[in-house]
Amino acid sequence: MRSPLPSVSRRARRVVIVLVSAVVLLFVLTAGSSLYADWLWYDEIGLTRVLSTQLQTKLLLFVLFGVITGAIVAVNLYVAYRLRPIFAPMSLEQQNLERYRMAIAPRFGLLTLAAGAVVGVITGLSAQGQWDTWLLFLNSTPFGQDDEQFGRDISFYVFEYPFWRYVLSVAFTAIVLSVIGALVVHYLFGGIRLQAGSGGRLGTAVIGHLSVLLGLFVALKAVAYYFDRFGMLFGYNDATKTHGASAADIEFLLPAKNILLWIAALCALVFFANLGFRRVLPPAMALILLGISAVVIGGAVPALAEQFTIKPNAAEREAEYIERSIAATRDAYDIDDIDRQNYTPNTTASAQQVAQESGTVPNARLLDPNVLSDTWTQLQQVRSFYRFNSSLDIDQYTVDGQLQDYIVALREMDTSRLDEQQQNWINLHLNYTHGNGFVAAPANQVTDAGQPYFVSGSLGEAPTVDAEQSDEQGAKLRAAFNRDNPVRQPRIYYGELASDYAVVGKAPGGEDREFDRPATSGGDESEQVSSTYDGKGGVAVDSLTRKALFALYFRERNFLLSSALNENSKVMYVRNPRERVEKVAPFLTLDGDPYPAVVDGRIQWIIDGYTTSNFYPYSQRETLGATAVDSRTGAGTVAQQNDQINYIRNSVKATVDAYDGTVTLYQFDDTDPVLKAWNKAFDGIVKPKKDIPPELAEHFRYPEDQFKVQRSLLAKYHVSTAGDYFNGQDFWQVPDDPTPGRGGKQPPFYVVAQWPDQAKPTFQITTPMVANRRNNLTALISAHYDDNYKPVIQMLELPGDSQISGPTQAQNKMRSEDTVRNNLNVLDLGDSQVVYGNLLTLPVAGGLLYVEPIYQRASGQDSIPLFQNVLMLYGEKVAYQSTLGGALDSLFGEGASQDAPEGQQPGDRPSTTPSPGTTTPSPGATPTPSTSASPSAPASPTPSTAPAPGGNVDTAAAAVEKANADLKAAQRTGDLAAIGKATQDLQNAVNAWQAARARASTSPTPRPTG
Repeated sequence: MRSPLPSVSRRARRVVIVLVSAVVLLFVLTAGSSLYADWLWYDEIGLTRVLSTQLQTKLLLFVLFGVITGAIVAVNLYVAYRLRPIFAPMSLEQQNLERYRMAIAPRFGLLTLAAGAVVGVITGLSAQGQWDTWLLFLNSTPFGQDDEQFGRDISFYVFEYPFWRYVLSVAFTAIVLSVIGALVVHYLFGGIRLQAGSGGRLGTAVIGHLSVLLGLFVALKAVAYYFDRFGMLFGYNDATKTHGASAADIEFLLPAKNILLWIAALCALVFFANLGFRRVLPPAMALILLGISAVVIGGAVPALAEQFTIKPNAAEREAEYIERSIAATRDAYDIDDIDRQNYTPNTTASAQQVAQESGTVPNARLLDPNVLSDTWTQLQQVRSFYRFNSSLDIDQYTVDGQLQDYIVALREMDTSRLDEQQQNWINLHLNYTHGNGFVAAPANQVTDAGQPYFVSGSLGEAPTVDAEQSDEQGAKLRAAFNRDNPVRQPRIYYGELASDYAVVGKAPGGEDREFDRPATSGGDESEQVSSTYDGKGGVAVDSLTRKALFALYFRERNFLLSSALNENSKVMYVRNPRERVEKVAPFLTLDGDPYPAVVDGRIQWIIDGYTTSNFYPYSQRETLGATAVDSRTGAGTVAQQNDQINYIRNSVKATVDAYDGTVTLYQFDDTDPVLKAWNKAFDGIVKPKKDIPPELAEHFRYPEDQFKVQRSLLAKYHVSTAGDYFNGQDFWQVPDDPTPGRGGKQPPFYVVAQWPDQAKPTFQITTPMVANRRNNLTALISAHYDDNYKPVIQMLELPGDSQISGPTQAQNKMRSEDTVRNNLNVLDLGDSQVVYGNLLTLPVAGGLLYVEPIYQRASGQDSIPLFQNVLMLYGEKVAYQSTLGGALDSLFGEGASQDAPEGQQPGDRPSTTPSPGTTTPSPGATPTPSTSASPSAPASPTPSTAPAPGGNVDTAAAAVEKANADLKAAQRTGDLAAIGKATQDLQNAVNAWQAARARASTSPTPRPTG
């Protein structure tokens, strides 16, 4: 008899139907518009096969796993129902269940289908997330290298093992759900009785059904034991702190897994055989046997053996497996082929030795891209709605045949900075659509006022360089750079600050409406040059259907209502270059710092792409996000996700055209099997290495995040023997950032330098390493590309007992030197602030030279960091001067800086001729007490006898030094009134000096020509 359903009024049914229909329609429209917008986006860049491959793969996995899992559960529910007793036993328990049976039995088929559908949908949705695992499985590519334990090619572990593990987990889930469902149905319909009766607690049909299900479960367990053997190669050995199978795993756990495999197979046969006997005892005994075996053979015996046999002799017993881990880790992270050199640093050097270091010393970086974003903004912003990224980039250019590093950035549009009255849809999305200008400055030179020499970025007729740069040197630098690296298309429609969509195309009247650049550098800001986008980027909005689509996709009704759109309109979206590459190549892990480069007259974003895996046997597992983080991560760069990896390759160099958004992927590591598999899966989406344009390859730099991971691994895996690794006495660590106010690891730095045994200067990324839990320097690591763009990693290893200062110790030594400390106190007076630049560690003249630029940021909303002085340390000697050349001469003696670029020492600003051992303030420089070659030499500010340009500045500088001396004298006496007066006098003197310096910087000062 069918149990009646609760009655529902006709009106209520209609309301429910309308609401459900509305929800379904909204979901379909939202999902459909998103999918169609994605398809149009991929079609714009000619890569619809990326989306179609993903969709087809996800659909296949949804159907395959969802249907099979749902069918298994539904079939077992149906079988349990068909095996129900014809006559349910009469007992109080069964009488209580009768009403549920009456409600369920008439609809059992529908409920079974519903249960199977729910399980199938959930499983299918979960399986969709394994699309990448499936594609790698289908396109497995041999590594050509076998693991040392089982002799299988590495490709089995990287491509096949993860998929089979997932299949096994789904199979376990299906059987467990089937067992649970069968138990419920059997109990509900009387096959299982909690109260014993004449027929027993379990019917024979129930025993047969459960025997088959449990037999399948135990058979799957046997298969799991088989794969567990391979899984041991990814384990973690707490005793040795390595990944991979340990001695206990191989000697005791591996045999145990083999034994358990056969025991499980035997127990499965017992379960299947019980289908003919239908007895409880045989399967129960099999389960007990399997459980006891798993505890004793698989758990207790290996644990006891490890505790009493392996650990007492761990150094000897684990040696073979530690060596496996060292070899596998080096190979997986591409650190197995390193140019290692022993380096015993000198602590003294002659001026002649330093002068010969023309590939390193003149290129010492005085501009820090991590602290000068405000300088770029203030001096190159031109209009308030332009902005630069909070972390500038650094790249290499060849000018006049010389390799040079440049600080580079793009002048991007930031519509959030438009005035309040300008904040409307037309302005935000149709008028202010793009930035304009590639702004570059040589990293090793500054102007008289401590500002960068901007050599690129002029907005047409609107000059973007101030009067300070109108001298001969600035003009010479700009002319040379623009001759060798002309920017023919300076407009930026795709950039790191492009977070919203833009609509481009002629206005309905046919006129240009996009703000392109100011007409003049001053005057009325409404005077502007307009333009219309004529590139191939963007998706056409030329029909009512497209307008409705984007109205729904962007939740913006103006697509339908505004008359500003016409048949010429196109919409640009996903304009961030990193996000574009992520969408095109979802199988890549991208470096957190894309950088722009001028390639054949166009601005191209360059993004390093990594292939990664977490299934390389014996390799050390790392959390990518935690390993690649440093003190500057997230400040204008993108932090990596905390994914577990134990394999990484910089296999792809990706580019995004800043004008038309074209995305191109180039194969960079043509030996990487993981990339080969992905390229097969996506039908050759990555172009071969031979197609890389030479003009583009010239701007490739060693990727930063990969280098951070590699240096972290080299802290341990630079050791070559198992004994050294096990003892851990020679481990290193990445130094902390010594810059005041920062926390975290010191970031690596890009520099142009010529290391020992290098034939010529190269653009390289470098990092110092310090001893584990100590601050002494232990090594320098550098990476660059050779002439054939092959990665080269070099490592200078210091002696184990080296007492050379690490970055933190060097910073403390330099800052604590009397003259330096006094000068920094002056820079920090009042509302002014000392800003510390990058602390570089450079191998120079057989020793180690620390170089750190010092900036000052004055008070005020529009203040910017201005270069003031350069701080140096070599051995125990400190130098602190207003120029790089002056610091070198002070540190090593006259003539150390003679090989600087023609006409100017890098960073030099005109100054009077100082007395020996004395620093003389110069225009645009902070008054600096003298710094002799010895840190213990007394500071004696001797007035210069030569006429100084900008005498007002020198007079003010002398007043600052006198006021500072008066303050110290007052502090020694303890007279509070005198201290207060001296403090006020010093503040007044600093203010006067800053005003004099500002006046001096408004007109160019002749530079020394020799």
